Amino acid sequence: MEGTELAGKILSTWLTLVLGLILLPSAFGVSLGISEIYMKILVKTLEWATIRIEKGVPKESVKNSASVGIIQRDESPMEKGLSGLRGRDFELSDVFYFSKKGLEAIVEDEVTQRFSSEELVSWNLLTRTNINFQYISLRLTMVWVLGVIVRYCVLLPLRVTLAFIGISLLVMGTTLVGQLPDSSLKSWLSELVHLTCCRICVRSLSGTIHYHNKQYRPQKGGICVANHTSPIDVFILTTDGCYAMVGQVQGGLMGIIQRAIVKACPHVWFERSEMKDRHLVTKRLKEHIADRKKLPILIFPEGTCINNTSVMMFKKGSFEIGGTIHPVAIKYNPQFGDAFWNSSKYNMVSYLLRVMTSWAIVCDVWYLPPMTREGWRAEERKGEGRLSGRAAEELQQHDRGQRVSQLRIKLNATLQTKLGFPELAFRNGLWFFSRLGGRG
Repeated sequence: MEGTELAGKILSTWLTLVLGLILLPSAFGVSLGISEIYMKILVKTLEWATIRIEKGVPKESVKNSASVGIIQRDESPMEKGLSGLRGRDFELSDVFYFSKKGLEAIVEDEVTQRFSSEELVSWNLLTRTNINFQYISLRLTMVWVLGVIVRYCVLLPLRVTLAFIGISLLVMGTTLVGQLPDSSLKSWLSELVHLTCCRICVRSLSGTIHYHNKQYRPQKGGICVANHTSPIDVFILTTDGCYAMVGQVQGGLMGIIQRAIVKACPHVWFERSEMKDRHLVTKRLKEHIADRKKLPILIFPEGTCINNTSVMMFKKGSFEIGGTIHPVAIKYNPQFGDAFWNSSKYNMVSYLLRVMTSWAIVCDVWYLPPMTREGWRAEERKGEGRLSGRAAEELQQHDRGQRVSQLRIKLNATLQTKLGFPELAFRNGLWFFSRLGGRG
């Protein structure tokens, strides 16, 4: 009996702590300063660890720790390799040099690296994000062990509790709100449930989010376009405002959430393999943006998760529905935890456990000025009246396609510049790279 009473007291104390100090403040968007204190301690600890590593490891090793891949490359320039081949006649063995360079580009090129977790130059006391970690000192190892105890024995139970509460409230709340008839009350309750539950879920990840340029926050009737790193992108954006989401039908935990929230809000889920779904989605999106009272649509036009070291060229289908485009740039700080979801390697539950056993999720969100596809001008259509109906229609479709391409390229470059990423564009089967300016 005494053991049962003790367990009951511990459980009640734990729930009171979670409810009073974390759950309620996060639901109302209020901070008691606990997260700020935790982040200050964490920053000081990581700075100390970085100094210890720099003292204990040669500078060359620290510098190259993030550049180690699955193959060992010859870093000498190609001109140096070719110089030895030019001074003599051609030999069959000369082919091996070019074959070697070609295989290096295929096995580990700059594009495929965007689909794996980013390696850090400085160790953040998480062995999962640094393949070059080695024993440096007893003191640093003891700090790492202490960090493992804190992350798995203190933070993980707390975060799992918050995540369970947040997801449960989201599923139950949206299911109940979905039973109401369409009205302004239903829309208001739906936004309240989404906003509150997403704040709780972000707090379960020790999320620290900095929003910039809030005057450009997406407005109703518009389209929000953002780079995509993880499913938690949705929670991070929804913490500051609600959206109607567009995405592929998922299974497992994500599928449960999708089926629940679509009852309360006009989200659009589709199957990529179904051609019918594509036409239906386009039609529904056009109807959605035509109503200025509906929430902005959130679209990730990259079509897949990227490890937040680049922005891939956006797919043009996201820009063919018209409307006002509100670009949003999301940049995670990998020093505190890896937010990238490698869906081919981890399912949703495994990914969430990895994130919850990290130090924190720290990111910056930039709202950028809205963009629109230029409208038709009267002078641009003067010659169309002299063309046949079919020719005029083809000309109109061609011009519209040109405008869509220019808009998505401009938008892609804008996010590249804001985040300081190298541009990666897939055109005619070849990858082109160009370095854009630094962070704006």
